Amino acid sequence: MLTPRHQALLMTLAGMTVGVAVFGSVLAINGNPLASDKPADIVKSQPTPGPTTRSDGLQADSLRYTEQTFGTEKAPVSADVPAAWKSSQAGTRPRFMDPAGVWQIRFDTRGSKSSPDKLVDNRAKSIDEQDLDVISRADGTLIYTYVDQNRGPRMGLSRFVSTDGGESSAIEITVGGRPQDEAGLRAVLERATQSLELPSSSGDNRPN
Repeated sequence: MLTPRHQALLMTLAGMTVGVAVFGSVLAINGNPLASDKPADIVKSQPTPGPTTRSDGLQADSLRYTEQTFGTEKAPVSADVPAAWKSSQAGTRPRFMDPAGVWQIRFDTRGSKSSPDKLVDNRAKSIDEQDLDVISRADGTLIYTYVDQNRGPRMGLSRFVSTDGGESSAIEITVGGRPQDEAGLRAVLERATQSLELPSSSGDNRPN
């Protein structure tokens, strides 16, 4: 038979056992606060993107050129065009396009008795496209943008080249693409102009 003193001792031990069990449960749920005061890294930071050095437009330094000859057998014309662009038609009005059909360069070798400046004005008036915006019409070159119903925003550069001091026009060169392709389109137009070789004049059969 337990004495009152023994009964009190057993009750004290039982209380201590329950307390230890409860404290252990709390540690299991909340973790050990003494292990570390530093919270765990849960979200990994994303690297900061660097500045964009190139756009998605046609890049002048990515182009390689090849000489193309067109016109007629009696009056051949040659000029450099991007090597990957293929001709969809030959003769006096050839057109060279990239495989995706985004960029193109077109020539019209028939010439005109009108001056480059007059032809620029006439072309600007004749373009029937949505949201036409003429950017420049200087030095025999018309630069403009518009919106194509199927392809969206577009840009065109048309140049009329004279061989007689601006009295008439020997050839038209037009390049086309998107507004973001402007730098590349200008490079294609300049290369075609600088490399252009026209036949010597043997009679004036040019239209007005």
